[in-house]
Amino acid sequence: MASHAPAVGGEAAEEASGRSFVVELLADKVYALQNAFALDGRVSSYPKSARGWSVSNVYLLKEPTGAFVLDTGFAAHREQTLSQIGSLIDRDMPVSLVPLRYNEYMSVGNGMAIAEHFNVTHCYLPQANASLWLDFDLPEARPPGLEMTSTVLRGRLDMEIGTEGSRTVVGFTAPLRLINTVWVYDHDSRTLFTADSFTHVWQRMPIGPWLVENDPEVADAALVRSFLLNTRYWWLEGAATDSLREGLAAVFDEFRIETIAPGYGAILHGRELVERQFEILDTLLRDFDRSRVKPGYVSRALER
Repeated sequence: MASHAPAVGGEAAEEASGRSFVVELLADKVYALQNAFALDGRVSSYPKSARGWSVSNVYLLKEPTGAFVLDTGFAAHREQTLSQIGSLIDRDMPVSLVPLRYNEYMSVGNGMAIAEHFNVTHCYLPQANASLWLDFDLPEARPPGLEMTSTVLRGRLDMEIGTEGSRTVVGFTAPLRLINTVWVYDHDSRTLFTADSFTHVWQRMPIGPWLVENDPEVADAALVRSFLLNTRYWWLEGAATDSLREGLAAVFDEFRIETIAPGYGAILHGRELVERQFEILDTLLRDFDRSRVKPGYVSRALER
């Protein structure tokens, strides 16, 4: 695995310095396009008291005849994201968009911009009309010459990157989710792309590290518990969690996962670390079950 900062110009280069990274997860096949943002209490994906930095992650999966872009990043990182993609593929390569959380800005914020700069030909989305959800159906907004087809991604779907037979990745409904969410598994790199799950690792500085291996601090059950209960998964405490545990176990049992690649926060690499993350989450879900604890509403100002 390797990383480098993308080449951008002018003010974008100054802003991106030390805050934008391209991480190679599998040579010439899988890349994480990362852009750092400050945690100052305004980012609802993190506990209100969190201070430091995190990154939004856009993933590019490529073959000689095509590429997938998983999520599109914040509009605030538009120039950096376009530069990162442009450093890896040319404008003629067919690109498929796969927004993992199509109703969140972090997932779709740069969809239009990517379509304007690259050869976007396809979109995979849980809804039937991807163009509508990405605003491509608006005549005044449609990029010139855009002809994008869409495929409904519900339940489970094998998706081909490039020409038929080149490479297949698996998309499926996330077993743990607050909103309509998709996870993707790539057999070649043994990477599970988990959207808004396993996002609990942030850092003190924008330089990261944003690829973590064998760090005992990120495998701390108390840290994960606090993160879940102080963010969008506060409702887990007192929920019926048996089906969630079964869904997570099925994913872990079916796929050989060596890297967990979340939509934001540090990427977690290494089989031992992956096993520990699933073990912690399963144990927490067991302890959150309504058979053990009563449910209750929790305001964001209350941290546990």
